Amino acid sequence: MKTTLKHYTVREITEGFTYNELEGKGVYGLAGRLTIQPEYQRNYIYIKDKRDVAVIDSLLKGYPLGLIYFNKRDDGQLEVLDGQQRITSFGRFVVNDGFAITDASGMQHYFSGLSQDKQDKILDADILVYECTGTESEIKEWFRTINIAGVPLKDQELRNAIYSGPFVTAGKAVFSNSQNANVQKWKAYVRGDVDRQEIWECALDWVSKGDIDAYMSKHRNDTNIKGVQTYFNTVITWVGGVFTSVEKEMCGLEWGRLYEEYHDKAYDPAEVEKKVRELYGDAYVKNRKGVFEYILGGCTDTKLLDVRVFDEPTKRSTYEKQTKAATKASKSNCSLCAVGDNANNDRLWEFKEMDADHVEAWSRGGATVASNCEMLCRTHNQSKGNR
Repeated sequence: MKTTLKHYTVREITEGFTYNELEGKGVYGLAGRLTIQPEYQRNYIYIKDKRDVAVIDSLLKGYPLGLIYFNKRDDGQLEVLDGQQRITSFGRFVVNDGFAITDASGMQHYFSGLSQDKQDKILDADILVYECTGTESEIKEWFRTINIAGVPLKDQELRNAIYSGPFVTAGKAVFSNSQNANVQKWKAYVRGDVDRQEIWECALDWVSKGDIDAYMSKHRNDTNIKGVQTYFNTVITWVGGVFTSVEKEMCGLEWGRLYEEYHDKAYDPAEVEKKVRELYGDAYVKNRKGVFEYILGGCTDTKLLDVRVFDEPTKRSTYEKQTKAATKASKSNCSLCAVGDNANNDRLWEFKEMDADHVEAWSRGGATVASNCEMLCRTHNQSKGNR
């Protein structure tokens, strides 16, 4: 890859600057010669933590913004390889009055309200740019290595670079668009930042059954994302149909996997809701996030709920009681070992060799109280399950 050092001013770069609020594509500069947000770039994120203001402060103080990299295409057009966040920040400020900065006295100023000398200082600031030329694979490999202002690229941002094309463009327009009215509905079930491609990543993960790279490679040149949208919406609709109430613990669950595993089963939403309310009101359930898969699976796998275990005093008291009775009867202090003829029929297990269990299984209504506690040898405790 070949690089050439160039000098531009903010005035030159922001000539013809456009900023697309829908965040899908189309941020341009240098009178249309520069694509500031090519499809493989992450969305604009500086606005979230005021780093856009820091960019302007640096320009006013005469501080360098650091090297910026442009990719020079075969047709002579340029696209930002590294520096999109910084350029978008000063472009929004200069051209759009997109945000205000605060002076030493606490007064806020938009660009149009600054004195002429301060405006000129910003517009005439020198921006050092390396223009790079190389093959697509060289450019993409370089993009993989960059770290913009200390913010590492997310996995999906890297994939967008590697598999850039019409498929990525279409996907970002839907799933990386914070103006999409469906985002709030999705975020009830999907955890992630729209701008950092995490909703898009989830949709791809579901439809690809976990093999996002293979899926994106196969569909890279597709001009639409109908397959992704259809599957994603099908999963979301299924979840909303089974569970009529939306709980905060639903966000971020593996709904794609759960859909594949359980969508062929019939559920009565009213009965499901009743069971959710019962489990949410059970003081012994420690993991509410497991409630939904527990119900989908027929309420058998109590490990999903992390049911509260017996405390240490209860276990020791139960052990002493059982051991005393077992010694008197010349039987094992594990009730299951004591039944029938076996090598451990009369063995007295040490406390450390035993685990507490529910006499009546928790899944069948047994409470985690002393009267429902028994100590079993570890072999029998592990094999008992919910019996």
